[in-house]
Amino acid sequence: MAALSGSVLLVDDDEQYLDLVSTILERAGYRTTTASSGEEALALARSGRPALVVLEVKLPGMAGYEVCRELKDAYGEGFPVIFVSGVRTEPFDRAAGLLVGADDYLVKPFDVDEFMARIRKHIAPGTNAAPRTEPLMSALTPREREVLGLLADGLDQSEIADRLVITQKTVSTHIQHVLEKLGVHSRAQAVAVAHRYGLSRPD
Repeated sequence: MAALSGSVLLVDDDEQYLDLVSTILERAGYRTTTASSGEEALALARSGRPALVVLEVKLPGMAGYEVCRELKDAYGEGFPVIFVSGVRTEPFDRAAGLLVGADDYLVKPFDVDEFMARIRKHIAPGTNAAPRTEPLMSALTPREREVLGLLADGLDQSEIADRLVITQKTVSTHIQHVLEKLGVHSRAQAVAVAHRYGLSRPD
């Protein structure tokens, strides 16, 4: 499959991992392209510049470190590359990855909220891979937007129930609907979306 310009390019020889991470990113609104080797990744990157590359260090054939350097040489030091490795997990491995030019380094298994936060940090605003969340936000009911706004302001479930004079069970139902409509998996991810689009506390 040809790389789509602006997509997140995932590079790993573990098909289950690629399926999982693709699903996580696509539910958050990102487009993804996958490669199972360094050579395939570079070929895809040449067919259309990705917005970001998520790269395993240990790959069949060309090592992830070499892939990182070739991507940086081709697109410049500002081109974002994140290593996510389940094999090279020691501090010196992470240091080596950063020294060859990676912008970030995570080890498997990773926390999904942390992973998504780092993805958002390194993707430039305005790229084609930016989450298409605004239409999803408009799908929220006024009450769901209120609940999300209060979550974003740091209130817990009981405080939101008191503020809106509803039961905690009702708050929980609203939160579940918010997660489903935004295509996210946790309250932390929903709050990140709220802050991204400036959803403030209702008056």
